Amino acid sequence: MKNNLSKILNIFIAVIAVIGAILFIRIFMTGEDDVQALSSSVGSIVGFSTILLYFAIGATVILSLIGLFRNPDNLKKTLLGVAVLGVVLVFAYFLADSNAVLDAQGKVLEGGDAGTSINQWVGTGIWYSVCLGLVASLFFVYDLVKGLIKS
Repeated sequence: MKNNLSKILNIFIAVIAVIGAILFIRIFMTGEDDVQALSSSVGSIVGFSTILLYFAIGATVILSLIGLFRNPDNLKKTLLGVAVLGVVLVFAYFLADSNAVLDAQGKVLEGGDAGTSINQWVGTGIWYSVCLGLVASLFFVYDLVKGLIKS
């Protein structure tokens, strides 16, 4: 069964590679002067890449969910981790502000008006990164100290 699956996957990968190569060669065969043909060639490889991206995302999500539901202990750990990330996100949201975004001269940038939700979420993203970086740094130092004590 595993051997057959491996053969099928290899054939599938080869077909994808051949299609990608054909689309890539088609771009180089198109003259630089023919803008419409070049746009069509590039558009076809971009569309193909987009389909592959969606397929990869879908396969990843489906296989991850199957793996989680097969092992309930991992499901509990994953849900706990997602809950902790949610708490950190809420904490970061309350740390962020929605003040106006100013340029170097002190003028309000276009779309950077005070009180907009975009300003709030950008600030949340920044604070979220800072909070996760702090947590990661603490775990790094903890692991380093733990390693020094064992030695």
